[in-house]
Amino acid sequence: MSDTPFGFSPQDPDDDRDKRDSSEGRSEGGAGDSGQQSGFGFGFGSLPGGSGGPGGMPNFDMGQLGQMLTQLGQALSHSGQPGGSGSGPVNYDLAKQLAVQQLHNNQRTERPSQQQVKGIEDAMHLAELWTDPMTALPAGVRSVKSWSSVDWVEQTLPTWQRLCDPVAQRVSSAWLEALPEEAKQAAGPLLSMLGQMGGLGFGSQLGNSLAELGAEVLTSTDVGLPLAPEGTAALLPANVQRFVEGLDRPLEEVTLFLAAREAAHHRLFSHVPWLRQRLLATVEEYARGIQVDTSSLEDMASKIDPTDPSSMQELMGSGMLEPKNTPEQQAALTRLATLLARGAGWAAVVVSDAVSDRLPGADALRETIRRRRASGGPAEQTFATLIGLELRPRRLRDAANLWRLMTERHGVDSRDRVWDHPDLLPSAADLDEPLDFADRWGASSDLDDPIAAIKRAEAAEQDEVKQDEAGQDGGEQGENDQQGRDDQQDK
Repeated sequence: MSDTPFGFSPQDPDDDRDKRDSSEGRSEGGAGDSGQQSGFGFGFGSLPGGSGGPGGMPNFDMGQLGQMLTQLGQALSHSGQPGGSGSGPVNYDLAKQLAVQQLHNNQRTERPSQQQVKGIEDAMHLAELWTDPMTALPAGVRSVKSWSSVDWVEQTLPTWQRLCDPVAQRVSSAWLEALPEEAKQAAGPLLSMLGQMGGLGFGSQLGNSLAELGAEVLTSTDVGLPLAPEGTAALLPANVQRFVEGLDRPLEEVTLFLAAREAAHHRLFSHVPWLRQRLLATVEEYARGIQVDTSSLEDMASKIDPTDPSSMQELMGSGMLEPKNTPEQQAALTRLATLLARGAGWAAVVVSDAVSDRLPGADALRETIRRRRASGGPAEQTFATLIGLELRPRRLRDAANLWRLMTERHGVDSRDRVWDHPDLLPSAADLDEPLDFADRWGASSDLDDPIAAIKRAEAAEQDEVKQDEAGQDGGEQGENDQQGRDDQQDK
């Protein structure tokens, strides 16, 4: 799957390989290079054959190009219809259409058999039983599904919309803000058409990414996000079958291992109510800082040769128009990477405790999943494409080490109370020094149960207020009684 940032021209694949190979040994905060991995943008990365040409120029397949132009015309004719999702910053009608068509073309639309459906339901039931003693969080799965790749695209698209809209909306508005006032006046009604074309471009690249991701993902939480409807656990049996073909483990064992990971993630996402919103809010925070350098537009205009269409292609592929991450955006990416790593690390510890003594190949499967991410698996590539975020395997290992230490030092119940409030979670610095975090957590009884301490303080404060009010009422009543006695004596 390509890790080209949304809408931008592709990078040299050798650069990507070098970056991935060296990511394991680097000390980083979980975000990619701010100058190279940007979010939504413009370019030829979404066009058929849009990579691999000499000098970064696209190699066009005329058959694919004609097919795409047909789809483009269909999308334009339907994008403004009521009830459609093609009029926003991303044309999701086009994204879904492209993703489904590519999955059909690549023969990745196998429907689960009844035997597969029954096997996944049994695996999820057993995984929940194994996971239950290993965490204080209750079960979060309310329904179990067996999805095809097309099912995955259709069911997760609403969550992708929440993730993509803030970034795409900000990119679109940033380009309009960067245009000189004379250009805006001259463009007039064309500006709305440009916005529509931008939505088609974003939708096209999202569709390509979803198709490639849908052909690879194994579960609904494979990318570390709650993509499925709340409480819905899902495995993709056809993808699991292809995944098992490269392993020396039985299909049933791999399915159980993946079901345990799904069960652990759903416990976290279902019973930590602020987690989902915090993930989305961090993406929105990143989007708010997107800016476009107006000088790039002016420089580009001076270099375009109207008689040579390839001059526009060269400029679009040069990276000149890519917005650069600000320090504030880089900090938001780091927070997002740390939050994702903490969740994935916690789930890894829970799953390890649940299956290690029951599945002979658990350690090998855990290492396989880790390497899958280290070599550019679905999660890392998706976030690099969406918002320029690279999930580093080292952050995941650091988070898992911290949660393991917390389990050994303080037990399951105390470890899971860390999720009671976002301010209690370990920071990026804590992932580097887990012993310090564990020592602070166990320094006092209040830290062992910080939420209870907060509630006790609030209750004590309320009692003081009630006592003050009661004292005032008692004083007033005493004064009234004394006045009554004085009046009686006078009589």
